[in-house]
Amino acid sequence: MADRLDLPSRHRRVLDALLGEHLPDVEVWAYGSRVNGRCHDGSDLDLVFRGPGSAKVSDEQIARFSDAMRESTIPFLVEGRDWARLPEPVRREIGELYVVLRAPRRHQCP
Repeated sequence: MADRLDLPSRHRRVLDALLGEHLPDVEVWAYGSRVNGRCHDGSDLDLVFRGPGSAKVSDEQIARFSDAMRESTIPFLVEGRDWARLPEPVRREIGELYVVLRAPRRHQCP
């Protein structure tokens, strides 16, 4: 796992807000060029969504998040994929270098 992400703080704030709104119980990892140091100004941001217990994330949630990203002020493509639907070789590749952007919300007992 890496602890670096090439993403300006103003874009990170927008991304964090949209993830919290549309995918509150989903763990989100960034991977690809914005994590491995090979990005440029126009590079996309690759995300993977990990549902609770590695369950599938609903298509509806992903679509709402994607729509919100397109309407946001972030000037580059943000692509999200569902971990549960990825083939094992892709999972292994992502697992070699990623940044956890968002951990799932924990429910607390009263």
